[in-house]
Amino acid sequence: MTYFDYSNAAYPIRGDIADAYRAYWRKLAAPGSWWNGAQRIAIAQESRNALACTFCAQRKVSLSPYGLKGEHDHSNGLPEVAVDTVHRIITDQSRITQSYVNDNAALGMSVEAYVELVGVVVAVFSIDEFHRSLGMPVELLPQPEPGEPSGYRPAVLSDDTGFVPMIPADGAVGNESDLWSPDFCANVLRALTLVPDAMREWRDLADVQYLSFTGMQNFFQDEARSINRMQMELVAGRVSSVNECFY
Repeated sequence: MTYFDYSNAAYPIRGDIADAYRAYWRKLAAPGSWWNGAQRIAIAQESRNALACTFCAQRKVSLSPYGLKGEHDHSNGLPEVAVDTVHRIITDQSRITQSYVNDNAALGMSVEAYVELVGVVVAVFSIDEFHRSLGMPVELLPQPEPGEPSGYRPAVLSDDTGFVPMIPADGAVGNESDLWSPDFCANVLRALTLVPDAMREWRDLADVQYLSFTGMQNFFQDEARSINRMQMELVAGRVSSVNECFY
């Protein structure tokens, strides 16, 4: 894969950002836990298709997002339930419900597959928005690698909060001991942990786009950042508000 040349960007871009993005594209192309490489690339493509989807635009302004019938503007490669889920996450995420997640499972997309799909969409969209915000074209998606999903599921899970099972705060043990330190965890860190690799992929991007988990405990100036923590939180709060993220 030929990666985007950040050295020609209109603004200086830190090397660790470029490295993290390239590492993510390599991971995206490989088989995951519940989707193969071709399907993961197709999920990424649908996250881009959703932005220009006519049906999504109609549904966004509909009083009920579940009563409107139509067909998404989409590529081939994914079942209809997966296409709809990707498009909802991109265009109407605040109206996703527990019932919707449960119905997807009944239609053949397991809750584990749902979580991995969410992880791919979130990661690709965050990289794409970085490009768009700086007036750069989005990266060409990589070619998928062969192989089958691992079907890996963590041994320690909890249904204490949220729409999907998650590793509990004290459950990052064994194969998952690298997810967070015993003295630092939050629900937002647990959200994707039904598929630990999805959480790891998100974490690696968050480390460079925002702060590392340990860096979050630094409320002053990070030497690797050009703005201080208060300025970062002001930007983060504004972006969360615009994106209707109320966490």
